[in-house]
Amino acid sequence: MTARAHGTRAAARMLSALLLMAGPTSTLAAQELTLPGSATLTREEADEAGSHAVPTGPWSDGTLSAQDAEGRITRQAWRVPGAPVTTLQLTNTLEAQLEAAGYSTVYRCAAAACGGFDFRFALTVLPPPEMFVDLFDYHYVSARKPVDGAEMDAYVTLLVSRSGADTYVQITRIAPQGAPSAPPATAAPPGVTPASVAPLVQALTQRGHAVLRDLDFATGADTLGPGPFTSLTALAAFLKANGARRIALVGHTDTVGGMAPNLALSRRRARAVMQRLIDTHGVAPAQLEADGIAYLAPTAPNTTDAGREANRRVEAVLLSGG
Repeated sequence: MTARAHGTRAAARMLSALLLMAGPTSTLAAQELTLPGSATLTREEADEAGSHAVPTGPWSDGTLSAQDAEGRITRQAWRVPGAPVTTLQLTNTLEAQLEAAGYSTVYRCAAAACGGFDFRFALTVLPPPEMFVDLFDYHYVSARKPVDGAEMDAYVTLLVSRSGADTYVQITRIAPQGAPSAPPATAAPPGVTPASVAPLVQALTQRGHAVLRDLDFATGADTLGPGPFTSLTALAAFLKANGARRIALVGHTDTVGGMAPNLALSRRRARAVMQRLIDTHGVAPAQLEADGIAYLAPTAPNTTDAGREANRRVEAVLLSGG
């Protein structure tokens, strides 16, 4: 299972420098979406006054639940060679960046849960070879953001899939008339992957907590994958830049199983993350604490696979020294 803690990852001096600069005016924070440094823009199309049906639910009974959005529509296709992360991890990463930019997720799904073939072909997708969609391995996200002075909201949709060794991403933006153009997606600088660099720091300092979306646990297990995890690299740099900063790592689960085993599992996962920060990243133990609360703080309904996946996560909570 991926703990949302269920979103690519590793950095050095450049990452530390960016973290120290991170804030509303920093380079990465100003960019709405940042892709892995190896990503290349393969195609871009724009319509100054168009309409786009933004899916708000799955394909069901021969129809697609969607919201009509109008305005300037921009579609970009990106290719990430070598598949440095899974489609799920990259989707988590990009969704986290949208949330940090003020968007709220309207709908999220994966392959069969979206409606499979029918859902994919109800979308407007840029053609191959610039954009490929594997019908058995794709993730979709639509997100919305209010715009001051505009009658309609701004929307961004993400379609992430894979072909062979490469990952493909389509980003569609709908900016209402009168709204400023959204900043373009960019590839991260060499040596810096985008998972939670500025977004993680922004979430901690502005909202007091951040989900470590790229962490990887096996289903039902408390052993953290080998990584590297950019969220932990970013979090370690944030803590080491100011010894007064303290965080609590909080584990969360879905509702499968009883309270007692889920509580124990959530605590073990949080402690595994704490130990990784100490052993691998050199964070002082005095800056960390870890606990778990099982399924008592869901972010999504536990009645669907997507909701349960979203609820299985580890969060960092800023305690002091912001």
